[in-house]
Amino acid sequence: MNSKRIKHMVIFNLQVGKDTVEAEQFLKGSAQELAAIPGVEQFEVFRQVSAKTDYDFGFSMVFADQAAYDAYNVHPVHTKYVQERWVKEVSRFQEIDLTLYE
Repeated sequence: MNSKRIKHMVIFNLQVGKDTVEAEQFLKGSAQELAAIPGVEQFEVFRQVSAKTDYDFGFSMVFADQAAYDAYNVHPVHTKYVQERWVKEVSRFQEIDLTLYE
C-alpha cells in the first residue's frame, strides 16, 4: 500500500450561487462535518479568484496515506454528506488527488 500523503481537492459550484446566505451555510456546515471525520488533516475552504476558471469554491484536505483516504470515502459521515448535501446542493465539480512528486 502506498504510504505517500494524499492531497484531495475539489472545486465546485453550488445550485444557490456564490454570494448567498445558503452558500455560506453550505461552506461552514461542510467544513464542520468533513473536517471532523477521522483521518482528515488540514481541511481548508477556498473561494475562487481566477478569471481562468468558472468554478466558485474549493475544498482541500490531506490524508496520511491511501488507507486513511479509503477510510474517509466509506466513513458514514462522508457517505451521508454526499447523499444528503453534495448531490443535492452542488451543481458541478472537479476532483483531483495528488501525491508529492519526488
